[in-house]
Order: sequence, then structure tokens, then C-alpha cells
Amino acid sequence: MSHYKLTLAYDGTEYHGFQIQANAFTIQFYLEKALAGLYGKNIRLEAAGRTDAGVHARGQVVSFCAPSFVPDIQIPPALNGLLPEDILVVGAQQVDEGFSARRDAKAKIYSYTIDRGTFPDVLRRRYAWHIARPLDLKAIHKAASRLKGKHDFKAFQAAGSKVKTTVRTLFNLEVDTAEQFLILSFSGDGFLYKMVRNLTGTLVEVGLGRISEHKMNSILLEGNRELAGCTAPAKGLCLENVIY
Repeated sequence: MSHYKLTLAYDGTEYHGFQIQANAFTIQFYLEKALAGLYGKNIRLEAAGRTDAGVHARGQVVSFCAPSFVPDIQIPPALNGLLPEDILVVGAQQVDEGFSARRDAKAKIYSYTIDRGTFPDVLRRRYAWHIARPLDLKAIHKAASRLKGKHDFKAFQAAGSKVKTTVRTLFNLEVDTAEQFLILSFSGDGFLYKMVRNLTGTLVEVGLGRISEHKMNSILLEGNRELAGCTAPAKGLCLENVIY
């Protein structure tokens, strides 16, 4: 038996998230089904992160153990022939026995795309949150700078999560524009449940003038979810990369 690391890209629109669930179609369900078809036995995998329903990925990583009769270079095309067209294996490599896609991850990078056009780009409507009202980009930049670093992000965690600590380090938070799109890039050592979407929703409310950029510090200190902004829709979020 050998150990493998796969890199995946997927359009999460039609799926109930990554993690396998009863009576729901998920990315893990189809990937494990394809692995069973390739190896002739059930293969259980571990993911770097469990993206929510409707969230996309360009660089999701999973690890698993399987027989070694398929060379790693042949694994992506073999699995892609068994997967739906909106799930793609873009890389595979054999790794050491102790490798864990989840535990060995040093950082994750997410992007969130906001469509600022008067009308939404119809060809990107599945991948961006359309906001027609003008956004104060200067205020968003200032608010974003206050979020960088090591903080207790309890105020940006959605209910329903059990973690030992809500302290995380946000290595970087970039705010970029490209045509009518505003792209937020988050790099951190880990993210709480819906943390990126809650941070995004808060930054948007700053841009709309509903929350002052100066309140970011107090929101972090008080740790009250009700003080932060809304939860941004899932469709604008994408897991870009996992760093090991």
C-alpha cells in the first residue's frame, strides 16, 4: 500500500459541501466513488479543509492510502474519467506514510470575489457576490489592515462549530480590483467555521458605510458575532491553495 496526495479543483455550486453526508451529494462522495472504481475497493480520504455547500476550490488537497499498481502520473486522468465534469483532479504525488492533508497544512489561501458592476457579469454569476451599490474601497483597505495578525476571531465564527480555541493568525488580507470585480485574498494558519465569509460580509458593510472601519478592533476584542457583519454568500468563496 502507498500513500498519495491529490490536488483538486471543483465548482461547488451543485454540491452540499466537501464532506460526505447521508442523503446528500458531496465532493467527497464522488471522489471516493471514483477511487473505488479505480482501485476496486473502498478508499477513505482525508481533506485539508471541509468547504461548505456552494463553495469552490482551485487547490483543495486530500490524502489517502491505496494499492500502488497505478503510477501517480496516471491517477489524475484515470480519476477524471470517473468524476463529474465539475470536479477535477489536477495533480497527484506519492508521499510519505505519515503525511496528512489536514494536520500537515501550514496555511490556507482563500479568495472571495465581489461583482461591483451595475449589472452582474452573467458568465460569472455562480462565482461572485453581486453588489450594485458603490463600495468605499479606501475604508475597506483600512478595515482589512486591522484584521491582519494573530487575533481571537470569535466574532467571525458561525454557530455550530466546536474548536479548542478561536485564536487564528491571518498572515495577509489583500484587497484587489480587476475590472468590475473586487477580490479579497485571505492567507492564514487556519479558519473558523464560515470565518472568511463573515469577514467578507463585515468588510462589505464597512464599504457600504454601515460599520465604521474603526470598530474592527472592538469587534475583535469583544468577540460578539452580533457586532460583526453579515455572512457573505457561499458562491463567491474559493479555496485557492494549501501550503505544506
